[in-house]
Amino acid sequence: MFRDGARGAWRQRGKQGGMAMATARALPASPNWYCSRCSDASSDGRFFGFAARSRVCLLDVSAAAPAFRGELIGHTERVSGFTFCHCPGQSSLCASSADDGSVRIWDAAELALVAEHSLHQNTISALHWSPLVKDLIISGDEKGVVVCYWHNRSDSQQFLPEPRTIFCLTCSPHHENLVAIGYKDGMVVVIDISRKKEVIHRLRGHDDEIHSLAWCPVPGEERLPAWQDELQVSSEEGKVPNGELKQDTATKKGCYLASGSKDQTIRIWSCTRGRSVTTLKLPPMKRRGGAVDPAVKERIWLTVHWPSGHSTEIVSSSFGGELLLWDLTQSGKRKWTLLGSSEGQNHSRIVFNLSSVTRQDKELLFSISMDRDVKCWDLSTLECSWTMPSLGGFVYSLAFSPVDTGCLAVGVGDSMIRVWNTLSMNNIYDVKTFWQSIKSKVTALAWHPAKEGCLAFGTDDGKVGIFDTFSSSTKNKPPQISSTYHKKTVYTLAWGPPTPPLFSGEGEQPSVTLYSCAGEGIVFQHNPWKLNGEANDINKIIQDTNSIKHKLPARTEISWKPDGKLLALGNEDGSIEIFQAPNLKLLCTIQQHHKLINAIRWHHEHGSQPELSYLIASGSINATIYVHNLKSVVESTSESPLTITEPFRTLAGHTAKITSLSWSPHHEGRLVSACYDGTAQVWDIMKEEPLYNYRGHHGRLLSVQWSPVDPDAVYTGADDFSVHKWHISKQEHTRPPHGRKSIELEKKRSMQPKVKAKKKKKPIGKSQGNQDSSNAMNGDESTKETLLEENGVSDLEGEKEAQEAELPDKVSVTVSKDASSSANDYSSFGLPKPFVTQKAASVEKDPPKEKPTSDATLKKRKPRSILPLSTFMDHRSKDELHQDCLTLATCLKTKDNNEDMSPDLKDCIHLGLFADRASVHKMIDVEGKHHLENGHPELFQQLVLWKGDMKGVLQAAAERGELTDQLVAISPMVGYQAWVWTVEAFVKQLCFQEQYVKAASHLLSIHKVYEAVELLKVNHFYREAIVIAKARLRPEDPILKDLYTSWAALLEKDGHYSMAAKCYLGASSPYDAVKVLAKKGDVTSLKTAAELALISGEEELSATLSFRCAQDLLMSRNWVEAQEVLQRHKTLFGQRLVFCLNELLCKCLSERKPCNRKRPVPPCYHSWTVNRKASFFDMVVEVWQSVMGVDTTEKATCAKEQLRSIEHPPSTSNTRPKQVLFHLSHDLTLAALDYQTATWDEAVKSILGAVTRCYDAGNFFLMQEIRSIILPEGCDKLRHKLDSTNSQSMDACRSLEAFVVYGLLYELWWNLPKDSLALQKAGLDPVLCSSEQKALEKSDVSGQSSEETADQTAVEMDENLCSTTEVPKCETEGDSRISSVDLADRQSKLNGCKVLLSEEIAALQNTQRDIAEVQQILADMIRRHQQQRNNLQENTNGSTQESNMQQNSETESDKPCSDSTQMNCKHEVKEPITLPELTQQLLKAKQKLAEFPDNLKVFPFPDVLECCLVLLHIGSLCPPELHKQALDLLRKHGSSNIYEKAGRRFLT
Repeated sequence: MFRDGARGAWRQRGKQGGMAMATARALPASPNWYCSRCSDASSDGRFFGFAARSRVCLLDVSAAAPAFRGELIGHTERVSGFTFCHCPGQSSLCASSADDGSVRIWDAAELALVAEHSLHQNTISALHWSPLVKDLIISGDEKGVVVCYWHNRSDSQQFLPEPRTIFCLTCSPHHENLVAIGYKDGMVVVIDISRKKEVIHRLRGHDDEIHSLAWCPVPGEERLPAWQDELQVSSEEGKVPNGELKQDTATKKGCYLASGSKDQTIRIWSCTRGRSVTTLKLPPMKRRGGAVDPAVKERIWLTVHWPSGHSTEIVSSSFGGELLLWDLTQSGKRKWTLLGSSEGQNHSRIVFNLSSVTRQDKELLFSISMDRDVKCWDLSTLECSWTMPSLGGFVYSLAFSPVDTGCLAVGVGDSMIRVWNTLSMNNIYDVKTFWQSIKSKVTALAWHPAKEGCLAFGTDDGKVGIFDTFSSSTKNKPPQISSTYHKKTVYTLAWGPPTPPLFSGEGEQPSVTLYSCAGEGIVFQHNPWKLNGEANDINKIIQDTNSIKHKLPARTEISWKPDGKLLALGNEDGSIEIFQAPNLKLLCTIQQHHKLINAIRWHHEHGSQPELSYLIASGSINATIYVHNLKSVVESTSESPLTITEPFRTLAGHTAKITSLSWSPHHEGRLVSACYDGTAQVWDIMKEEPLYNYRGHHGRLLSVQWSPVDPDAVYTGADDFSVHKWHISKQEHTRPPHGRKSIELEKKRSMQPKVKAKKKKKPIGKSQGNQDSSNAMNGDESTKETLLEENGVSDLEGEKEAQEAELPDKVSVTVSKDASSSANDYSSFGLPKPFVTQKAASVEKDPPKEKPTSDATLKKRKPRSILPLSTFMDHRSKDELHQDCLTLATCLKTKDNNEDMSPDLKDCIHLGLFADRASVHKMIDVEGKHHLENGHPELFQQLVLWKGDMKGVLQAAAERGELTDQLVAISPMVGYQAWVWTVEAFVKQLCFQEQYVKAASHLLSIHKVYEAVELLKVNHFYREAIVIAKARLRPEDPILKDLYTSWAALLEKDGHYSMAAKCYLGASSPYDAVKVLAKKGDVTSLKTAAELALISGEEELSATLSFRCAQDLLMSRNWVEAQEVLQRHKTLFGQRLVFCLNELLCKCLSERKPCNRKRPVPPCYHSWTVNRKASFFDMVVEVWQSVMGVDTTEKATCAKEQLRSIEHPPSTSNTRPKQVLFHLSHDLTLAALDYQTATWDEAVKSILGAVTRCYDAGNFFLMQEIRSIILPEGCDKLRHKLDSTNSQSMDACRSLEAFVVYGLLYELWWNLPKDSLALQKAGLDPVLCSSEQKALEKSDVSGQSSEETADQTAVEMDENLCSTTEVPKCETEGDSRISSVDLADRQSKLNGCKVLLSEEIAALQNTQRDIAEVQQILADMIRRHQQQRNNLQENTNGSTQESNMQQNSETESDKPCSDSTQMNCKHEVKEPITLPELTQQLLKAKQKLAEFPDNLKVFPFPDVLECCLVLLHIGSLCPPELHKQALDLLRKHGSSNIYEKAGRRFLT
């Protein structure tokens, strides 16, 4: 009975719930209904749990927003009770009870089972964990039995206080032995469990079922003023009306008890007096939905909760979901307060459970309701803190809006649609619910591709409609419903371009129409403008366009290519047909799947490889996913439709049917699939490999969507009533489960409510017995909905599977009708299906009672003789045989008289054996005809051969397609021409039978080598064709090369690059072999391709591939192998020097700033001896001389020439750091070569190029490190080595020096002494905060100069100007004092910043900013004007509209501010600027730019005004002279908005 001894095994099973920890966010299954206590909060305020179907869902409520913690899985039927242990130190322990008769104790923190018992013989209806005894769980069942279970010692007691149905029970928080029990008939009983069966009080007053009981949290029964009258009455009477008052109880300190009943009253009971002291009547609330039929009793569930520490306040539910806070101190009419003052905060339907927890001096109340929401309330403010939505059905469909990014629509089996704003920052569960006019399971969803908020839905009963999700949540508009209904479940919806008859080209028509596909196999096209009109069956236009006469297959899936040009239809027979819009011309048929198609998805259009947009992925009832590339089909000029039988990629690994697919919008060739095996799988299509597998659901997956905003997030929906958001990178599994893992998953899913197989169809009334239990589950209000959702496969699945199971044989159809649903249930769970197999086998084996006729037997039985008729006639009765003798004698006599005897043998053909030749021929003809009629052509041919008509045999066999090897072998008897003709006819027959290799062999027998090779080539038997051509044709025959190249092209298309390369080599095309080998692009392929190119004499191509390979090795930090690849080519000698310098530079950087995190692959350095004391360039040159042999000026000059011919693109903020470092190494290599050859004028330019590359990439850290490594002592030594007469080199040196000082300036600013900071924070000088400093870096270091960025940066700087951190109040004197040496060093560095404050450069940069600003305004004006003109052209016609368009465009052009500059317009009102004025401004600015000297424009320079701001923010440490100069430059050139706002504090 008890399983504590098997705790380890149970803990392992319990931890299955822990898989949900891989879930980032979830919409869980909704709480169960009509339970007295099926939710509770832990005493430490960490967890809130509620029963959901056969599981317990745990939420982490310790933060401001709830988080999905996991699920407790183990019960096999509906969970009816759940409670936490509220004893100190055991806050994570909890207990649950279920209809399976078991009570389980769990560890919520570990999601593990601790113990369980199954002592109840009847359905458990109430459960509570004693708040005073840490291991006591008390439960009650429908027969009135109460079980006390002490789990630490595995002890128990059972007793029956009253033979009534228990509805609720609760343990006293003040007396460990007192328990209050509420019954279905309205009785409340207080018992003492220490004295078995002893009832302390029977409290009578309610006349209907007790829904809830709550003890007052404060002991004692103080007389409140409001209750004085009632208590006086009881004392005057001097007796207790509800039973005998026990003497010992009367003397004890009592406690109040509250009860809520279905009779719409709350009663407060005195436990010392045993009577009711006050009654609270529920107030009439405003009814939702208008009038209620008076004959129908309104649904009510009255739960009560007494918050801890509030002896005078009680919370209760009400009629329509409202929560009331009652003030028990109010006399007369009881005063109540409604929780949730604002609209939409309250529940919309009745509330079942309330529980509270105290956290941080604040009491939180949790409520669960029939509206499927879990709410948290703050009892201090009576406001709702958060709402957690949940789901009451299978999640059939998920769809992300293409317009409102992050808006996820969820189609659920509870007849409701949820629209989840997954990007909401305030509420992570921002969900709107739509339910009007649906009234059935939502099985399909599709967002309009352009219209915001337009959501199409399809339902289980064949309904198609469109919701406007932008309507107010309180006043939801009903959807538009199409007047055309499907006969069965809607499988799929898709928006696509109109096709005839909607596509007529005349009049107004919608740009997109809605297509729906349903279980009856028909696709309808609905006009979204006229949904009340009749929808069109697209099969009609398909038949008309393609001249199809036969019946079209049943459709099961529809998918439009994103560009609207191609339509894919999936069929019940497993085929997929591709049509071309708008007339739906059939382009091709994909014959890959052989079972019903469940999902088809086109690859997105916005990738870098356009050819990938032709990929189409499909999944069916079998577990394999196929991907096809339709690019060749679309580009084909063939008039007739093609048939595709080979996939582009095959994705195998799932073990059950595929239900949904979704391409990643962030990657190329990345796909996620949902499957009945309970997992979602992420695939790399191009590599055909599984990447990540998600196993967090506890049921079969039905839908999947890749997040459009987060590349690492996927949303899945399943039949476990939940939607999970999970992160791909956090999954520990890579592929779907197999073997033992798969069995474990099946066990986990079998923990759900058991599926009962239907043996025979039973009357509907039979199921009504389950109404109470099924209604108690979280389903729809109707019993039918709940039963469908819980006890089997949903209607949608049943229809698809029933269609799949249909067979032409009547017997098989009968079997499938009886057993299809059960068979599918068993197959999906991996269980045997014995009854189906046995029944089908028995039907097939039992022979029919009526025996077939002798003719039928003769037809089916193979004849024993080649002359069966003659043999049969010779085995008749004796009389008939005697008659044959007489007849034969008469015929032979006639022959002697030279008369024709054949007429006499007309009815006795078998006697021809004993007559003349003509009679034998006649007998042979009759026997042969009999053989043909009975399906034995080979015997007929043998008879004709005996007859001697060999030519006739061959012709007849050829016409019937019945030629054999034997006939071909004996055909030379007729002659050479007949033999050749026979072989050719046999070849055609073999081709029809797809025996192409055998056909080619026969062609060779008649010396038709070319025809044999062509036959094999056309049918893709290239290997055999090449063997024949090599063996039989001349080596120089061009057909050999054609075979090799054709086969290579096919292999290349299928991704078999190595084999394709061998083909190209066989065709004497080494160049093509090299190209195809390099196509894969990995290191080994590139390396092999480079070696092959070198062998083939393609040195230039080999060098290019070697360089690509070396670059890949460099990115993986493998310098040793990279050098080995490069050293084969003299033309790459310069690159070897670059790689050498890059390795030394990376070594220096890693030594200066070691990285703590471990890399998956450690770097592979050379073991060169390096002089650490020398400068970086000296160290590099030494390595070059000792290792690379660069010991002469000629070699260095040659390497320079090689490298100067290579130009790398300029770096941007998007350039990867490793790429920046490589390009940087190229610049520094040129500088080192110039250093070695003492060409200093060129060296300074190369160093400047390296520094500015870091600056352009926005990598300030790298720029500082390069400056420290290359120029540790500044630019003074370098300047002295330059030719002072070379103005260009001096300008470059000036720019380089500016960048060096720029870096030092930021270092000084970031490392200001503490006393300086303290002074400035005291008010002497404002200090730029970290966010402002980041803002400057963002706008200036990365080189962004747009007005939008400038405004954002300025606002950030302005807002955060005064936000500073606190300075410690007292410091030691030594810490606060700045040494004179340090101060002098800072002053010298600051004086060096004069080089940054260049008047000329500031003016130049200001002019460039003006040009950029005007260009941005012009671009915005043009864009807005074009957009408005396009909108007007679409929506209006005629001259009036054209004039309006002109006015609008003129008005628009008068606006000087684009969207990005609206912020500026708020602060400063400018005169409207026209287009000519802007053009004039741009012209003036460009003229002004032309006036600046060219030497200022050649080399980059740090932003002067940025440097001015940094100097001003340094404050008191900045020399006054520099301070004044910075202010002057800021006043003169800081006209741009960013600098006006950032410098406002200094200029005012």
